Amino acid sequence: MSKQPKQWMLAADPPAPYIAALQHDLGPIMAKVLYNRGLVTAEKARQFIRNDYELPDPFLMKDMGKAVARIRQAIRQRERIVVYGDFDADGVTSTAVMIQTLLSLGADATPYIPDRADEGYGLNIPALQMLAQQGYRLVITVDCGIRSIEEVKAANELGLDIIITDHHSVGEQLPPAYAILNPKRVDCPYPEDMLAGVGIAFKLACALIAAGQKEPPTTSLLPIDLLDLVAIGTVADLAPLDRLENRKIVQLGLQELMRAKRPGIYALMDISRIRPEKMNSTSIGYALGPRINAAGRLEKAIIAYQLLMTDDWREANQLAKELQDINTRRQQLTTEAHELARQLAVQNGHIPSMLFAAHESFLPGIVGLVAGRLTEEFYRPSVVIEIGEQESHGSCRSTPEFNITHALDRCADLLLQHGGHAQAAGFTIMNQNIPLFKERLKQLITQQLSQYELCPTLVIDAQVNLVQLTMDLAKKIQLLEPIGTDNPEPIFCTRHLRVVEAQRVGSEGKHLKMRLADGPISMDAIAFRFGDWLNDLTPYIDVAYNLQINEWNRRTSPQMNIVDIHLL
Repeated sequence: MSKQPKQWMLAADPPAPYIAALQHDLGPIMAKVLYNRGLVTAEKARQFIRNDYELPDPFLMKDMGKAVARIRQAIRQRERIVVYGDFDADGVTSTAVMIQTLLSLGADATPYIPDRADEGYGLNIPALQMLAQQGYRLVITVDCGIRSIEEVKAANELGLDIIITDHHSVGEQLPPAYAILNPKRVDCPYPEDMLAGVGIAFKLACALIAAGQKEPPTTSLLPIDLLDLVAIGTVADLAPLDRLENRKIVQLGLQELMRAKRPGIYALMDISRIRPEKMNSTSIGYALGPRINAAGRLEKAIIAYQLLMTDDWREANQLAKELQDINTRRQQLTTEAHELARQLAVQNGHIPSMLFAAHESFLPGIVGLVAGRLTEEFYRPSVVIEIGEQESHGSCRSTPEFNITHALDRCADLLLQHGGHAQAAGFTIMNQNIPLFKERLKQLITQQLSQYELCPTLVIDAQVNLVQLTMDLAKKIQLLEPIGTDNPEPIFCTRHLRVVEAQRVGSEGKHLKMRLADGPISMDAIAFRFGDWLNDLTPYIDVAYNLQINEWNRRTSPQMNIVDIHLL
């Protein structure tokens, strides 16, 4: 069997008065779901569902006024501006948001997205030297720069002003930039510190647009015109969607995506077989986001940027086809690399406290995906390194029990560059330092995780019976949209169900389709990537699942999307 069963932990029931307060409009099951999301008063729960949150004033962000003034000065004086982005979906959408805003204000603005393989993540001095030689005087970073201390020093010596917009973890020292927009700064009063990179670029765009409404240079662009891009970057970068601002901008962005006003986004939806009116956060996470990311992983991220920015329908279709082909290749290469990494990290069946795999054949664009698969499979922190001639690039993924970026901070003397988030990070290292780095990181992980029983756990929102799985409940669950990081689809469990029918479906029989029954009541269930469980199924099983609405031949019905199975 390819999947390892997880430990189920049933969430505690909310207090009876809480359930009673939400009984009439949402019902007891939805009350449990909302309580499990930390919405511990009925009013907070209703506000979450209403989603009437007002976006905060962008000028609350530290250095925002300073950044806006410098950019508007550059526009008035016809200085050349470069937007220095990143090669993932967050960085590409951030670049597009900033360039579209600057162009609408009449700026002389150009994107620069570094090559993942040749330049690596973030600011690099050769690129800054080239930009200075080409006559640029202002560099606006998006989704990068917060740890680029030496690079910003070099930029200053070259006569470049640097405005950093970034959302990654802040180091002990801030770069000597002209302005730094990052709500994770300890001195930043902005109320939301978990925006994606594109969220911070959007706040700068909003501030520029607001300033343009008062005095020249002016713009006819509105913040809503950018929200389709902001929604894609926010969801694709796994920004937490239990935060009200992220939730609001993704909800508004999805409404714009349903209009599919950008030729490139329409073409990408079309090739992904998504109807615009059916767009949701899952469509971004599993269809649009991976295709945009694929460009920077294997080719040039500028391809994805051009797709988002083009006004030409023919070019949009060509670029969407190119991204589709790149993504198909990315999937194949990731599968092959995962198999090799698995062999390197897990030997003789022993699962170590840290999964570590380094090899010359790994591509820098997929090491993060491979690390993610290892962590998902074995529930351990994972490090995957693409070994270069003299220096190598690595990517880390971790479990909630271990902050991987803090661990990299404690290995900083062995690294050329590093940064990221609590559960995902990247680094560059000289090859001779890899053995010592591996040993130190392993010690940190072993010490900190020794107190935990490392077992993948599913938090179950509610244990229910089949009779409770109605279309009404399935529709109420949709009120939680946008679904995503830290606002996942509710997981229910139902025990001792009889397997009436079961068959393998999909490409190479990867998936399992079943009909499950409890007495006279039965329901369809789909279990993605459980195909090889077919011959091991017992007559009765316990299942954990998301309740979804299945549409087939113009008929709708509730359906289980199974995430785990316990055999009885």
